[in-house]
Amino acid sequence: MGQDDVRNDSHVDEAVPEKTNYRDADRALEFLKHNETGEERALVDEAKLVRRIDFMIVPIMFACYFLQYLDKSLLNYAAVMGIFEDTHITTEQYGTLSWLFYLAFLIFEMPHGYLMQRFPLAKYLGTMVCLWGTVVACTSACNSYASLAACRFLLGMFESAVSPSLILVTSMWYKRHEQPKRVGFWYVGVGCAVMAGSLISYGFQHYTGDRFNNWQIMFLVVGLITIAAGVVVIFYLPDNPMSSRLSHAEKVMAVERLRENNTGIENKHFKPYQFLEALRDPQAWLLAYITTAASIPNGAVGSFQSVLIKSFGFTNKETALIQIPGGFIAVISVIAGTQIAAKYNCRGLMLVVWTALGGILGGGLIAFLPAENRAGRLVGNYFTHLTGAFLPLAYSFAACNFAGYSKKITMNAILLMSFCLGNIIGPLTFRDEDAPDFVPAKVTIVAVDSTVVIAVALLVGYYRWENSKRDGEGQEHVQDIEFSDLTDKENRELRYNY
Repeated sequence: MGQDDVRNDSHVDEAVPEKTNYRDADRALEFLKHNETGEERALVDEAKLVRRIDFMIVPIMFACYFLQYLDKSLLNYAAVMGIFEDTHITTEQYGTLSWLFYLAFLIFEMPHGYLMQRFPLAKYLGTMVCLWGTVVACTSACNSYASLAACRFLLGMFESAVSPSLILVTSMWYKRHEQPKRVGFWYVGVGCAVMAGSLISYGFQHYTGDRFNNWQIMFLVVGLITIAAGVVVIFYLPDNPMSSRLSHAEKVMAVERLRENNTGIENKHFKPYQFLEALRDPQAWLLAYITTAASIPNGAVGSFQSVLIKSFGFTNKETALIQIPGGFIAVISVIAGTQIAAKYNCRGLMLVVWTALGGILGGGLIAFLPAENRAGRLVGNYFTHLTGAFLPLAYSFAACNFAGYSKKITMNAILLMSFCLGNIIGPLTFRDEDAPDFVPAKVTIVAVDSTVVIAVALLVGYYRWENSKRDGEGQEHVQDIEFSDLTDKENRELRYNY
């Protein structure tokens, strides 16, 4: 068995040799060996460099995530725009359309992870954006359950590339303490998409022509905008710091400042032993459970948001507008949660706080308040949007605590597959026989979010125990270990953030 297929402990015990096998090491190490002169730190102001990086990549990442959430949510808005009648679908078929998207998402996470490592990352992401935009535009031509199902599956297949891509982009440009904020910056696209989608739906509902249905025009326009955004990604988002538009000195500084992460930047050679290590890692499966459980309410409320609000007694147009405050609350929760987590290094605590407020309190108000208390149930619905901060915090755990490029892409895939599984289960809790109040689905939100709080406590306890064990080992620093493409298990200098 080759060097890449088994764990190589010699990487940990000695400095990286002068004639490094760059196929095994991170690409950043090869770049530094051939380009660093030692003068770059004096030539570049790091604060200005970070601001330039922010301007160069954060708006593009935000646009990708905004469009990803908007495009998959168009079905939610179409639910009160006549799609049930025009395509002759039932409530259960509508629920199936919701989870079909996530089924494709789940199936294609691992293939995407492998292909992202083999191809230029930004070009791959941009191509996927163009493809899913095409699917959204084609959805406007659907006139049956079968055609909608095909489009939803294809949409999930192409959109499943976006989150793992953006996690990798964030981890290859930012220090660990900077990552929660940046993940938050692009993840606020969710809340912004909710607000924009509500306004778009409200606007298109005023179209009364008989040549096309209003929801068809909505899908076509948004799909064309997404295709244009994909072209921008291909041409303007850098594949990595080494191939970016930064000056030579800025490139070196951008790479050098990430040494402290101990998680590397990029390696195009897939290492099977890192894949297997990810599957055996306790933190991976704790994160997987947390993400699955927390995503069940997301799938339930997100897919049936319009149906749920309409069940409170509002008209179609009112239902569209009433969703806007939920998007605003999601934006605020993401910004607050990620900023606090970054400043005080308390990702786990923020996960517990937002889960308790959003899932347990919000879900409880929806589930247990009497039907005539319309205002209280609407407030509960808004509280569920506080869980918007959950996923970016989970993403930041994956970005900062998993090292070794093959292990990172594997964990990203596991994380997103868990997200998909939860979103597949969520819509299934809404059944025709439970209409119009859907009480079992609402109770499910409270129950599963209660288990999330316990699992987060276990994950934080694991990180504390592992860091304490490493502190007692008294390691000496190994030269260039930061860019040797070692996993977090192999690199004993790495400390887990929680």
